[in-house]
Amino acid sequence: MVDMTIKDLDARVVRVWEGLRPTTQKMLVGALESTGNLLTATTSQKFEYDAHSDWELSRLLTALDEQSRAKSDAVKTEARQLADTCASILESQSASAEVFIQLAARAIKQHDYNRLEKLADHLLERYSAGEIAEIVRQTEYPQIRAIAYETLALLSVSSLLPLLDDPLYEDIATSALEQKAFEYESEEARDILEQLDAEEGYERIKAEG
Repeated sequence: MVDMTIKDLDARVVRVWEGLRPTTQKMLVGALESTGNLLTATTSQKFEYDAHSDWELSRLLTALDEQSRAKSDAVKTEARQLADTCASILESQSASAEVFIQLAARAIKQHDYNRLEKLADHLLERYSAGEIAEIVRQTEYPQIRAIAYETLALLSVSSLLPLLDDPLYEDIATSALEQKAFEYESEEARDILEQLDAEEGYERIKAEG
């Protein structure tokens, strides 16, 4: 059924589908045929999910969401189901900044704010501080940036400290510490900010001298 549906879609979708590893195709078919949650414990054990799965599913989801025509409403419905299946697997398994942005942007475009809230929960549960900071750095959506900053502010101070040593994330980490210090009244975050201010002042005096 999936192969028949794919052949009726845009050439780009067909190319992406044909480029998937057999294990990824089987994972999608199994998820589509499941009657309960799209990714059951049995499915998780049967198919090993890895970074390449992330890339393949993300690429297929992009192609499906952008596919412009189908020969019938039935095919359009099946294509939408396949796209939603890709999104659900990614949502349950991925911890990639790029994938999070893709899924969150998709939820915003569909006005699915319940889905956006669930994605925010996954962000706190599964993503590293570095990946969350990367979301802030990459996204063009203010809603997604706000979610990422809010999540960073909920992390421990010790999780944020390594970001201060990375020029890409230093300003992001400082903003998260400020939010943590003043909105969440974290004394530990305030102490770190005071240390940063003192170090900055010292470096300024040193440079001027």
